Parts: sequence; C-alpha cells; structure tokens
Amino acid sequence: MRVADAPSNADRFRKAFEDSLGIPFSNGNAIEVLRNGVEIFPSMIAAIDAAEATIEFVTYVYWRGTIARAFAEACTRAAGRGVEVRFLVDAFGGRSMEKTLIRGLREAGAEFRWFRPLSKIRGIRHRTHRKILVCDGRVGFTGGVGIADEWEGDAKNPREWRDSHFRIEGPAVRGLRAAFLGNWIETDGSLHDLIERPAAPSREGKASVQVVRSAGSEGWGETSVVIWTLALLARQSIRITTAYFVPDLRTSRFLEAAAKRGVSIELILPGKHRTDSYLSHLAGTARYGSLLNAGIRIYEFQPTMLHTKTITVDDTVAWLGSPNLNQRSMRQDDEIGLLAIDPDTCARLDRHFEDDRARSVEVTLGDWNRRNAWQRAKEWIVDPFRSEL
Repeated sequence: MRVADAPSNADRFRKAFEDSLGIPFSNGNAIEVLRNGVEIFPSMIAAIDAAEATIEFVTYVYWRGTIARAFAEACTRAAGRGVEVRFLVDAFGGRSMEKTLIRGLREAGAEFRWFRPLSKIRGIRHRTHRKILVCDGRVGFTGGVGIADEWEGDAKNPREWRDSHFRIEGPAVRGLRAAFLGNWIETDGSLHDLIERPAAPSREGKASVQVVRSAGSEGWGETSVVIWTLALLARQSIRITTAYFVPDLRTSRFLEAAAKRGVSIELILPGKHRTDSYLSHLAGTARYGSLLNAGIRIYEFQPTMLHTKTITVDDTVAWLGSPNLNQRSMRQDDEIGLLAIDPDTCARLDRHFEDDRARSVEVTLGDWNRRNAWQRAKEWIVDPFRSEL
C-alpha cells in the first residue's frame, strides 16, 4: 500500500484557512511590496493616472496636506477625463479633510461619500479601517498607509512614518473590490455596483491569495481567527510588525503556546516616544511580561512612528493589509487583509523586518520588571479601556 505524501507547509496553511474561514484562495496573483511613502504614493497615483474606466477608493485616514491634495487632484483629473470615480472616506478618520478637495472631486463628476457620518448614532463606534484602491478592476492596493503627509518620505526621521503597502494584480483584486463595495453599498443601499462588474482580471503572478474581509461585530471577527490559526499552525517562526499592539488574553495565550513549543516569535512595535497613540502603547506594555516569560522577543522601533501591519510565518505565508493586532481590528472595525502563500513576498517582508529590527531596541524581561510604580499605575488605569484601543 502506498503511503500518501505528507502535505507541504503551504498546503497545511491553505487547507486550514479555507476550512476555518470558508474563503477559497485564488492562484496567479502578483504582489509588489511597497515600502514607505517614497514608493507607495507614486505607485498609487500612477495607477490612478493610467485608469481608463473605474477608480474605487476607501480609506480611514485622510488628513490635510500635500499628499492629500495630490491624491485628490489625481482622482479629480481622472473623473474629468471620464473615469467613473467612487471615493469613500471614513467620517471619523477623514474629518479634517479639506472641503475644497471634496468640492473639486464632485464638480469633476466623481462620487464622494462619507462612511457612517458622525451625525448618525448608528455604528458610530464601528468604523471602516480598510484601505483599498482598485483601478479598472485590474490593479489593487491595500496595506497600512493613510493619505497624509506623515507617510511621505522614507522613514528617515520622525516626520516620515514607516509603513508598508501592497500592489496586487490577479484574481485577488476581485476580493479587494468586493470589500470596497461592502462599505460603499452601506452609504445608499444600492446594489447596481455589484451587477456592473468589470471584466475579470487576468492572472499575473505566482502568489496564492485569500482575501479576508472582517466587519465590526460584538464577537470575534475573521481577523481574530487568522491570528489564532497562524499561531496554531506555525512550526518554525512568526514575525509580527504592528502599529497598535493591544492583544486580548486569548491572543496572548495562542502566541505564548506557540513560543513554548519551540516557535521563534519576534515582534516589532512602535517605541514609547514615537507612537501616535500613547494609550495603546500603555495597554500593550502591560502584556509584555507574559509574552517575554514565554520566550517571545519584543523590539521597539526608534526612528519614527511604525505603522506597518504584517506577519510572516515559517517563510511560507504572509498576512498583510489594514488590521493591527489590537481590539479594534479584531472586534470593532471593518478591515481588509490578505493571506498570501508566496515565498517571494515572505522573503521581501522578512528582509524589511530585519532592517526594522536593526533600528529598534529590544525590550527584555529585566527591563519590563524594572518599570516604575507610575508606569505600572498608568497601565492599570488604561486597562479597562482596552476594547477601544
């Protein structure tokens, strides 16, 4: 009797995620990793300038400044040449957006909408944190970047944030577009956008991708399932980079269990003096102790705000997109994530991880145990508000 070959590591991940989430992987995707605004914004604006039929965009952060104007002006130009532009901004994250940019978009023929206006009570705590750009239904972008000057440059100083974004071609773009439409439809209830689909994107590359849409709910969403499953399946290594680290007890225990069975786990998080959310940093440091005791290594990035959201596991699978490893991403906000089975993407992200680690300071168990009474008190005060961080 012939003994069946053991499944490959990639097959293990693929089967587990398809079974647990009920979402198939698509083959033939190409993923380009974009590091920092110096690479991200030119690539996005070039795709907008090349669009011929449709541009669909949703974001959480849209602030004031040079980048905000350049991005809106590119979409305004596209609308002016006849491209159908749908522009959706979260009403909380984009509340400082310049009204002149909105007026310019609308006058050019673009459809601009606010997601969950603050004047309405329904859903006010549940925001869209998705960051999606789809051009002609063929080229898609997602990741961590917001539309603001803080993301400009190459993370060389505190004014230039560190982030990663991803340019996607192939069938996974359909999933990105579906996530956009899920938020867009809420603004008017229309279904016509679902019917008028662009032609299916052609296959472009070698990556297998599962598109995971996570929506705000009172329970645990798909983002939580992804994190827990990655921790359960890992055999060799887990490398996590996240902007806001506020894990619940269950997530911490999954990571600690993986470390105790011999998986090498490393985290890179924002440094105390560089984070844009000191409360999140306090809530996160309160959990360092049990993680460090389990053998997990924690580093804090020093040069600037770290806004990247990526995980690589066993040099095989990467998790990328908009979710952080915090309560809001795992339970409250609408998120978009991609699970990519692609050694090339993993290798690129691991190189970036090593570059970022070299610019970070390791936090040891001794450091954590030496926290003063005031630091411990602040962590205790913040703890009841973890679910909002």
